[in-house]
Amino acid sequence: VIGVIALIAIYAISLYNRVKRAPNAVEQAWGQVEVEYQARADKSKNLVEIVKGAAAYEGETLKEVIEARSQAMKIHLEAKDLTPEKIAEFEAVQQRMSSAIGRLFAVAEQYPQLQAVGAFRDFQSQYEGMENRIATARFRFNEAVGAYNNLISTFPGNIIAGQLGYTTKAFFKAKPGTEDAPDISFGK
Repeated sequence: VIGVIALIAIYAISLYNRVKRAPNAVEQAWGQVEVEYQARADKSKNLVEIVKGAAAYEGETLKEVIEARSQAMKIHLEAKDLTPEKIAEFEAVQQRMSSAIGRLFAVAEQYPQLQAVGAFRDFQSQYEGMENRIATARFRFNEAVGAYNNLISTFPGNIIAGQLGYTTKAFFKAKPGTEDAPDISFGK
């Protein structure tokens, strides 16, 4: 009887520790998402300077990139506040940043002398890598959230999690319409 009680106690302690560690994994994964977005914001500043120095182009596009970067730098989401609404707000700001940089690339295509600038070509290559790292960080965040949500939602973890006040975290979700393949056509 004492052995069974000891095994139950050891299991309960182990489960309690897993429940207490699970939010740390989510926070760590969220921190990596923020690191990747910060890297993009930092490098986009350099892109703006490269483009400014290499071409006279549509000022509105540059203004959009600068404003989007400024907004992206202002928004900060703590791991404890990972609600679907807050993640959607964060993603909206980051999407605006991606769109502005995309428009900047489109403008750059109109200026062959800009494409010849090595720094711009290097940035284009780095930008693809940054977007891939952001996607990877978001994937790993969703994995951590899934493990956390499973732990605090299933028996017996839900008992301890409920007593400690833990609630489920929100996932990154695809934007509506992204399940459809893009229609690529080169005209007639």
